[in-house]
Amino acid sequence: MNFSIIKNENEDRYLVVIKNLEERITLDEVLIKDDSIIMFLHIFDTEIHARISGEFMEGYYVKNYEKDFKLPFTATYGDTHRFVKNSESPEEDFSGKYSINFIHDKDTTVAVGIFEQQGNQLSGTFLTPVGDYRFLEGNVIDGEMMLSTFDGNHAFLFKARKLEDGSLKGNYWSGKEWHETWSGERNELAALPDEETLTYLKEGYDRIDFSFPDLEGKKISPTDDQFKDKVLILQIFGTWCPNCMDETKFLSQWYNQNKDRGVAILGLAYEAKEDFTYASGRVKKMKSKLKVPYDFVIAGTKDKKEAAKTLPMLNHVLAFPTTIFIGKDGQVQRIYTGFSGPGTGIYYEQFIDRFNATVDELLAEKLASIQ
Repeated sequence: MNFSIIKNENEDRYLVVIKNLEERITLDEVLIKDDSIIMFLHIFDTEIHARISGEFMEGYYVKNYEKDFKLPFTATYGDTHRFVKNSESPEEDFSGKYSINFIHDKDTTVAVGIFEQQGNQLSGTFLTPVGDYRFLEGNVIDGEMMLSTFDGNHAFLFKARKLEDGSLKGNYWSGKEWHETWSGERNELAALPDEETLTYLKEGYDRIDFSFPDLEGKKISPTDDQFKDKVLILQIFGTWCPNCMDETKFLSQWYNQNKDRGVAILGLAYEAKEDFTYASGRVKKMKSKLKVPYDFVIAGTKDKKEAAKTLPMLNHVLAFPTTIFIGKDGQVQRIYTGFSGPGTGIYYEQFIDRFNATVDELLAEKLASIQ
């Protein structure tokens, strides 16, 4: 990761800005005392603790909601690169679009890789059916591509080399223990399954029904008067989920611009712990930091199988986020699985166009309900 520490003289406090390509994540809860620093990582229940010694920091990164999750952390002042400084242009160029397979044990996940290389500087991302890997950046070193990102809750590292036939073969690591192998074939036509086909209502259902507590404990249902005669957008969400953070930023801006058109958004939060006080506290913090104008309920935990039990009318809960569009008549019209965020470039623009078109059609009451 790359980050900067900034002294806010007006408020006599420090800020930390995490950098991932053009993304900037500002941490406004930073404690520095003597030779120690603690960074509370944005909306996530994670922290970095380190000791400062001259131009170096050394300590650990911890996820408070996971048992025994601690990773060593070091930082060096003045290092602005990911892996190596600028050097001569490498022999290999990884730019382009690829059909990707991630393999873990016997499970395979299809993906699309998009990479852009300038000299030995590399950037890009992977799109998968359940979301994208956000802003990745790195280098090409001795013929090997290296990409990484850190968003506060996830640390990703990707490596790969080209084989003689031009295909890619590499490894992917996430957090403390997760590892997958992956391969890729250059393919400008690479595409994912249609996100509207992956999550759907089971036979015999045409609507979503639930009664979940809001952040103060009051039960909320999609049939409540506040949603009557409105297009309702349900966001299956978690504060631990960076793709959800990206979607929430989009939805917040969109809702502020469209709330007077007869639309409502309700977030269904699936958190890391069952405890209501913990879960509602995490969502309240997220709402405050991201200035979210719409409401949330506490729906369950982030375990996908358990989450599916809370919405038994769905075939499954495959991804966080998942977005459900409900017409003025209360019937489900479309369900989008996953999210292509701002790190995906044109795919993010296409998502926005598709989102707006869906809402426009629903407001015009032109869509037939899902069968």
